[in-house]
Amino acid sequence: MDRLTEMEAFATVVDQGGFTDAAKKMGISKSAVSKHVSSLEARLGARLLNRTTRRVSPTEIGLAYYDRARRVLNDAGEADSLVTSMQSAPSGLLRISVATDFGVNHLSPILGAFLTEYPDITVNMVLNNRYVELISEGFDMAIRIGELEDSTLRARKLTETTRRMVGAPKYFEKYGRPTKIDDLNDHKLLHYSSQSNGAVWKLTAPSGEKRQVRTAGWLSVNDGQSLLNAAVSGLGIAYLPSFLFADAMARGEVEEAIPDLPVESQGIYAVYPPGRFTQPKVRAFIDFLVDAFAEKGPDRW
Repeated sequence: MDRLTEMEAFATVVDQGGFTDAAKKMGISKSAVSKHVSSLEARLGARLLNRTTRRVSPTEIGLAYYDRARRVLNDAGEADSLVTSMQSAPSGLLRISVATDFGVNHLSPILGAFLTEYPDITVNMVLNNRYVELISEGFDMAIRIGELEDSTLRARKLTETTRRMVGAPKYFEKYGRPTKIDDLNDHKLLHYSSQSNGAVWKLTAPSGEKRQVRTAGWLSVNDGQSLLNAAVSGLGIAYLPSFLFADAMARGEVEEAIPDLPVESQGIYAVYPPGRFTQPKVRAFIDFLVDAFAEKGPDRW
């Protein structure tokens, strides 16, 4: 007899308190349930149930076996459900966390195409500049830029960006152009006010030395687009990701402040909770993003 069927018969007898109700639950005859349990006891060489004319109860060994058997049966049920889910069309609510700058400029414009392709999915996109706890805060996934801090999450790289110091031509005409990192002390800097480490720019000198610039900014804003607008208007130098300033640079509205500095790329990732099974809605959105950003890159925004 099938081992899982024997387990199921025994566990159902324990759950229902008798063979008659177990037979009704399983949709088979009472004699069939009895044969399954007897076969199990014979195979294990142990009595698992105390049988009387009034009631059926597990023995001490039977109770220990029941705990393990129920876990096995639950896992088998979840495995069946997993296969069913993986073959079903992606659907349901997809809750996403993404940094405001990237969400507004690059995620919002393509959501319509995704929702058209997957009409059974609804999206709740939360824009903020803080690190969210995916599981405890109820997010299905997040888009993160730079080094990934939480190694327990699964991640898929979407593309890359760079960070550069940029300013308007009219700013450089008025205040001069810095030629080295130390020159920034004499310039008007524009900072993110939401940075956890304060107004600090991490730069790499031509020699490869890692430097930190802590000069107080002339303007601090908790939004990258506002910093870009300030830089375009000539208020100072901003340190921004290329996905934000690329269009303005192509139009000649901003220029790189110190072109000779080495530029390091940062990965842009889709991160989601760990586990062997990725929900179809999450998998569908990540695949969509990979295709959408296939032609993007550090300087191709």
